Amino acid sequence: MAAKKGDIVRYLNAVGGGRVLRIEGQTAIVDDDGFETPVPVRECVVVRTAEQDVAARPKPAANAPVVSAKAASAAKSSATSAPAQAPAPVVAPKAADSGIGGYEADSEPDEEEETPNGNVLNVVLGFEAINPREMSHTDYEASLVNDSNYYLYFTFLTAEADTPELWTTRYAGVVEPNIQLLLGTFTPEDVSRFDRIAVQYVAFKRRSSFEPKAPASVSYKVDTTKFFKLHCFRENMYFDAPVLAFQIVRDDKPCNTPEPQIDTAELEREMRRKKAADSRRPVRRRVEHHADNPNEPLVVDLHISELVDNTRGLSNADMLNLQIDRFRDVMRKNLRNVGRRIIFIHGKGEGVLRQALMKELSHMFKGHDVQDASFREYGYGATQVTIRNVRR
Repeated sequence: MAAKKGDIVRYLNAVGGGRVLRIEGQTAIVDDDGFETPVPVRECVVVRTAEQDVAARPKPAANAPVVSAKAASAAKSSATSAPAQAPAPVVAPKAADSGIGGYEADSEPDEEEETPNGNVLNVVLGFEAINPREMSHTDYEASLVNDSNYYLYFTFLTAEADTPELWTTRYAGVVEPNIQLLLGTFTPEDVSRFDRIAVQYVAFKRRSSFEPKAPASVSYKVDTTKFFKLHCFRENMYFDAPVLAFQIVRDDKPCNTPEPQIDTAELEREMRRKKAADSRRPVRRRVEHHADNPNEPLVVDLHISELVDNTRGLSNADMLNLQIDRFRDVMRKNLRNVGRRIIFIHGKGEGVLRQALMKELSHMFKGHDVQDASFREYGYGATQVTIRNVRR
């Protein structure tokens, strides 16, 4: 039976419950101990319908004192402010059981099954597209995976770009050990307003002693465009379908560890050391020809910064053409210097300039010896050309 406004419900996959205040689409807003908690309607188990609840209320006795309208209104307001709770199971209590924080201790087994590696927290928040074929119109189901032997008190929060300092509680409750809990369904309009998401949690065990885990709050800046791109939804070990996943805890470590602060004084010292080291490095000379010493290699640096003082207004194609023109000019000036070794420094980069040089050497200047220059002297981005006696 689907829950409706006024029903008393308990949660199917979590501890807690209360009175349904309203229904918003497929989500029930439940008054859970004073908190308005959004819960999927299918996760609500009706304990008592609104009609049964009204019928169960005590009727005033025939000789009941007359109460003023003002006092009656105040009494009604006080009654509605205290949420109705689902009745606890009636069982014989054990002397050793005392219950913890709203749990019915005698409604659970004495020992809970634990996994071998479950004493290390791993928590994942995942969004699954309900209809992946219509990414611009589909709704999304948000689920929290608790891969550990701990219970987690947690809240799932979101903030919008217009008011980043204000957060909205989307879900507040408890997730049991080694379970995936559905938090709710969100429309495309909902997720498009997400600027940040956060999960706050406290871990504990109910019946056995345990190593405490530090409470934490993990938040993410959200790129909302990823919700509408199918390739952004990936396979995940905890989900049957591809999801947009946010790792909350990995191996006991919250996953939004702040970046280390930069020590500006140390940064300045490092920059000074680097500048001094650069000043001691040998400077490659731009040499076009050594007629008096033909055995010395001719070193030509084709980096664009060596060819022009300013690249403003130059496209990538313009700069490449300048570099090729420089290469052709050097080659033409040395075609009669048989045996001359020329080192063209082009850099590693993406290899565009080197490919252009190889094309020139295969067509316009073919027949000369070509090899990689010594990386010890010139690095990995240099090519050596040895001029040969080529008839044209």
